[in-house]
Amino acid sequence: MSDFHILAFETSSSLCSVAVLSHAGGRVRLWVAQHEGRDGHAERILPMTQELLSDSGLARQDLSAIAFGQGPGGFTGLRVACGVAQGLAVALGIPMLPVDSLCAVAVQDARDDIPGVHVVLQDARMNEVYAAVYRCEGGDWATLQAPALLARADVAAWADTESAAWAMQAGADWMVHGDALDVFPGLADELEALGATRAMRGEGPAHAHAATIARLAARAWQQGQRFDAAQAAPAYVRDKVAYTTVERASGLGGNPLSDAARLSLHDMHATDLDEVAAVERQVQAFPWTRKNFADGLAAGYQGWIVRRLGALLGFALVMDAPDVAHLLVIGVRPDAQRQGVGTRLLQECMAHCRRAGLPALTLEVRPSNARAIAFYQRHGFHQVGSRRGYYPAERGAREDAWIMTLTFQETPA
Repeated sequence: MSDFHILAFETSSSLCSVAVLSHAGGRVRLWVAQHEGRDGHAERILPMTQELLSDSGLARQDLSAIAFGQGPGGFTGLRVACGVAQGLAVALGIPMLPVDSLCAVAVQDARDDIPGVHVVLQDARMNEVYAAVYRCEGGDWATLQAPALLARADVAAWADTESAAWAMQAGADWMVHGDALDVFPGLADELEALGATRAMRGEGPAHAHAATIARLAARAWQQGQRFDAAQAAPAYVRDKVAYTTVERASGLGGNPLSDAARLSLHDMHATDLDEVAAVERQVQAFPWTRKNFADGLAAGYQGWIVRRLGALLGFALVMDAPDVAHLLVIGVRPDAQRQGVGTRLLQECMAHCRRAGLPALTLEVRPSNARAIAFYQRHGFHQVGSRRGYYPAERGAREDAWIMTLTFQETPA
């Protein structure tokens, strides 16, 4: 295996840490430095970096990639790690490797890569919690739910609702990690009553460390992952942290929490694809792979997801052509069907067509999928043709596809 050297930063919390991981001659070595404190991240990160490079005997030009803890976490801290990593990567002409900071917390606690579901809950201040869910299998970590922001009061209800979906993918047992268990009295008891096991960890706060960021980045590097430095960005999950002057004058105060039960629509990004592929596997006998979705996004296709309480409930992916948009795939988690998720996604596909000036939206559907056909018909789609042997079926057989199209001139105002 080729040699590589990775420099890693993690500043999403009060812990500012730097690591250098060297994989050379079949030997892996790691150097680390850290500073604890809310202040001084920007001032200390580069001197610590130079110290580690000197200790390792590496020059900046020897580095293969630069990794950083992407967050979520403190706004200022996230910008420090991302900005420094981005500046060095651009100057050296090397790729970046963004790493989920909450996943790093789980990996640190599960030192032996304990298989199963791992839930991470980190204090987000303002009586809120960063929440994410991962599956560990065979030493590999996959995202079941990307980091989201929850009100402290909603955490138990979220876990109670979502744990059934976790069980479908990785078994009924789930382990919970993170400093929110220490910050919020009673939270650990609430989760244990729902069946959670609290992770046992050593001394000190449950903060992500650059050493773990480096190890996860090394796995990504060995899997062939590379990211252009120009595309690197912190993972901010708090859309609004304060009211405007006008809002405060009208009597609003505190943190503007959104309705916890509200369906929220977001653009689909690469960081969502583990969750998207997991839902796709639940609803399709012959599912798209994660790579299929990644290739679609890379080709410029438009994708959207719907979340509630941070959990991904459904997705859609559309390809634009000169005179029509093609709905390639749409899916809604089984336990979230008939709750408006599919309608919300389809409405966004239709709105996209109108914004793009495309007069029609078309799709294929199995004739045997009566529920899907009825759903599309309710929204104005009509069958306009068929494709013979379009879909794979059981025992090597093939199934035709109905072509259904919605033309917007015919859509009621």
